[in-house]
Amino acid sequence: MVSIRHSWIAGVSGLLLLLPLGACAPSGPDQNVAGESGTTAEQTVIPLTAGAIPDQDPEQLQRLYTKLADYLEAELGVPVEYKPVTDYAAAVTAFKVGDLDLVWFGGLTGVQARLQVPGAQAIAQRDIDEQFHSVFIANASTGLKEFTDPQDLAQIKGHTFTFGSESSTSGRLMPQYFMEEAGLDTAKDFKGEVGFSGNHDTTIKLVEAGTYEVGALNEQVWRDRVAEGAVDTAKVNVIWRTPAYYDYHWVINPAVDERYGDGFTEKVQAALLALDPAVPEQKEILDLFGAERFIATSNDNYAEIEAVGRKIGKIQ
Repeated sequence: MVSIRHSWIAGVSGLLLLLPLGACAPSGPDQNVAGESGTTAEQTVIPLTAGAIPDQDPEQLQRLYTKLADYLEAELGVPVEYKPVTDYAAAVTAFKVGDLDLVWFGGLTGVQARLQVPGAQAIAQRDIDEQFHSVFIANASTGLKEFTDPQDLAQIKGHTFTFGSESSTSGRLMPQYFMEEAGLDTAKDFKGEVGFSGNHDTTIKLVEAGTYEVGALNEQVWRDRVAEGAVDTAKVNVIWRTPAYYDYHWVINPAVDERYGDGFTEKVQAALLALDPAVPEQKEILDLFGAERFIATSNDNYAEIEAVGRKIGKIQ
């Protein structure tokens, strides 16, 4: 009996000795371990959410932004999640309410988003975006031929016409601006009401099929689809290329610096600018963007887009 009692006391004593150590050890999700940036381990688990205006076929966008999210996650050291949205307006709203932290916007939607989020910054654009163009395309049955003088836009009067998305810079805002500069009234000068296809790929398909006789879209998407053999150029062709303007760019929410630490915005910008065409995996991302590289940009570059947006009533 003495031996059994001694063993029991020893066991209890051992447990009591362990209790202070267990009480001091970190446990589960309540642990609060500071990282290099001063944020907690729990905070840095929150994903950086990235999104984009749905200006192309959804499958292509999913492929592109999944690859980009993987790259950014490795570069930034935080989880990065791509969240698709249904339309251009949804992208702006998601950025405004904080559901998206980093968004690939067109010129107009980028301005709309930044105006609703104080401190939001345009941080990067493709090399092609500081000299971007729209193209007007026509079904071959119209007999319309390519021209260079903007005043020759008068030739598209009386035809059916479609824009892309209502909030697209290259598929609506700038084409409408140039048409109005040439004296066209989009409410009166076309056969029937003008259409809004929703995205550039659909605009190509509608004009190629003859559903609309003329349309306007992003030049880069047009060139890519022609190069892929996805366009029957015997049925649809470019009739006019617009003057250059600033367009697509990345916009980031200032809340990311609060979440991940001061300087995180600059870290994201640096990661985008570091995409290197000499690295095969990164070249694939750049190719999907239709770019050689990303370059820095700033909010000031989109002042003209904001002015045009206000003129046609897309920005109040």
